[in-house]
Amino acid sequence: MPTSKPRIIVTGLVGLYPLGGVAYDYFQYFLGLDRLGYDVYYHEDSWSWPYNPVERQSSPDGTYSATFISDFIQRYAPCLREKWHYLHLHETSFGMSQTRFEEVARTADIFFNISGACQIPESLSPHCIKVFLDTDPGYNQIMLKEKFLWSNNVDRWCDSVHAHDQFFTYAENIHGSDCRIPKLNIQWKTTRTFINRDLWPPSTPASTHLNAPWTTVMTWNGFKGKLLYDGVEYKSKDGEFEKIITLPEDSSAAFKIAVGGEAPTKQLTAYGWEIVDAPQQTLTTQCYQEFITQSKGEFSIAKHVYVALRSGWFSSRSACYLATGRPVVVQDTGFSTMLPIGEGLLTFQTREEAIDAINTVERDYEHHCKVARAIAEELFDSDIVLQQFISDVGA
Repeated sequence: MPTSKPRIIVTGLVGLYPLGGVAYDYFQYFLGLDRLGYDVYYHEDSWSWPYNPVERQSSPDGTYSATFISDFIQRYAPCLREKWHYLHLHETSFGMSQTRFEEVARTADIFFNISGACQIPESLSPHCIKVFLDTDPGYNQIMLKEKFLWSNNVDRWCDSVHAHDQFFTYAENIHGSDCRIPKLNIQWKTTRTFINRDLWPPSTPASTHLNAPWTTVMTWNGFKGKLLYDGVEYKSKDGEFEKIITLPEDSSAAFKIAVGGEAPTKQLTAYGWEIVDAPQQTLTTQCYQEFITQSKGEFSIAKHVYVALRSGWFSSRSACYLATGRPVVVQDTGFSTMLPIGEGLLTFQTREEAIDAINTVERDYEHHCKVARAIAEELFDSDIVLQQFISDVGA
């Protein structure tokens, strides 16, 4: 049947990484577009073994991932329970049948490929607008240019990216004079992450969090090889952490990090960081949300590639902290020219600036909590961001 608004397919990596934070990152598009009245479907076809966080390893079995997806949708958006398709290893369908999904694809108006997570379906309508959303700016553009052999199936991925019709990025500063991300003759449009307020509780009294730690969730090093561009190696978060590694010794505040990857846990602990396992802390969407709401606020560095290239990237996780009324103190990637900073959201580049920002929040914590929530509502609301996105696509 014809719909009053475009039929949209959104992709993601929830099946590949069935964890709470990943689910929020991608499913907020699914739920947000439905909230606006679009005929939206979720599709995932990464061709890869999914990670099983309970077994702590990748698995050839897609059952855990499919159950995770189904449980999330049943809990937060039961009206969408018949509108998702997880194609495990490009051969086994969960949720919708392959036949039913192909019917949807043939009549889709927009294929919204978040993170370039999926191959473009062969059954997609030739009139469908294929949109690539770069959520990892700098890394993706360098990979497209250099095609490092250490990246699995890099040629197939690059060909898939170039097969899209429109290109969006979280690098809001990509057209700034100080941004050094290679543009590759691609007409990049900018967008930002957002929060669906239906998924996040209103701010709780600030006094209940006065003794809570500053927290974040991070992967220590997500790169499988050296990311080299114009003779410079760009790194992940491990490349920036050295700048603030002594922070717990220099501040009266407490800091807790949920870390994934091979982090130097003993060294970090020796400096006063409380280290917990990220997959276990974010095993479900409820766990992820509780980790954030039980924090005083977020303190985090960014990936070195985001900072060094002045991308303007802003974290979807940080937006979630703001939504719960938790102040955010994060490393500036260039977004400070687009977003209000100084209250609720504060930035730093050096250890000294980080200490000053933490102390600023601590002196008037309740005020910064209120401003944090206001920033989320005014600048990261799903309705506002997604309506602008659809307008920019031109559908």
